Amino acid sequence: MTDEKALVKVENDGNWNEAFESETWVAPKTNIFEDNDNYYLEINIPGVSRDGIQVKLENNSLIVIGKIDYKNIALRKYILQENDFGNYYRKYNLSENVNIDKIEAGYENGQLIITLPKDEKIKPRTIQIS
Repeated sequence: MTDEKALVKVENDGNWNEAFESETWVAPKTNIFEDNDNYYLEINIPGVSRDGIQVKLENNSLIVIGKIDYKNIALRKYILQENDFGNYYRKYNLSENVNIDKIEAGYENGQLIITLPKDEKIKPRTIQIS
């Protein structure tokens, strides 16, 4: 699966693997920002419950999957549909400057916030003059 929208639209009540093959998937919109200590991913995944989110770390990539109530949404008769329709999938390649052992994630109001701590070697520091 790539970050582009999948073209298949079939109803499915099964597991994640079946959903990958039979449901539509879209890349969630993401803001990335930083401070001195961390990088942050602010990922918009409206319509996904906390139980419908998977965050995985594989081969120095962070994978975010959000599964909506696909069957009920697919049955809606839209008058106006401005949002992309589908489950969410996106793969983020991580820099070697991220301390992968300390990654944290939180979810609130349709936004998944992932904190990627910076490795100590790249953080700004003050050098004492002797």
